[in-house]
Amino acid sequence: MKKHTSKKGEAKEPADRLFILNRASKLFRHQGFERTTVKQVAEACEMFPGSLHYRYNTKEALLVDLMKLAIEQISSAVLEACASSTEPTEQLRACINAHLRVLVTDSDMVYVLLFEWRSLKGDARNKMLGLRDQYEQLWAGLISILVEQGVIRNDLNQDLLRIIGLGALNWVSTWYKEDGTHTLEEIGDFIWSFLMAGLVTSPATKKAPAKKKVAATKKAPVKKKSTATKKTPVKKKSV
Repeated sequence: MKKHTSKKGEAKEPADRLFILNRASKLFRHQGFERTTVKQVAEACEMFPGSLHYRYNTKEALLVDLMKLAIEQISSAVLEACASSTEPTEQLRACINAHLRVLVTDSDMVYVLLFEWRSLKGDARNKMLGLRDQYEQLWAGLISILVEQGVIRNDLNQDLLRIIGLGALNWVSTWYKEDGTHTLEEIGDFIWSFLMAGLVTSPATKKAPAKKKVAATKKAPVKKKSTATKKTPVKKKSV
């Protein structure tokens, strides 16, 4: 394994940034951001804590930089996947699989990006949310194009579609196992097929009419027939 420091604590080259962030992301993913100390990150990077502090004055600053790189990684992968085809539905399938691949197998950073943002406070959190929004805009743009082209139904809420769709993809990383029953691509294709079945336009696809609520009507009370018979008055005979 190639050494990334000439002496403990000394940066060797700009590539050290990637080395540090990779080591930190592994710790954050498996231990959690809150439970990981700066000392542990420094030891994993073969650095003194002071040298790490010189690069990142807080653990939060390290996390924000890590998230910036994660955004670059996953954005690049999704854009490349989108460019791999000119057929809209195939573009969506490729983007879904690219997102899953980077999230689950290629990068601990993207996992940290998606699941550790709540660890940040104040300005650091605002920066991270801005980065996350940039990535989500890629999907918003893709969905909008598919709607304009008539591929996806135009009666659907595009914001909810994006949020729920990405949520389903992100959750795969919490249960997926490499030695499991299904490959990552099979899972991605299934999600794509499932979405397409409910999203794509077709002659048979019609918006279900709203059901009118039938006002409850009160039944008029049934009058009971009286069984009592009135006696005919007896006329008195005149004497």
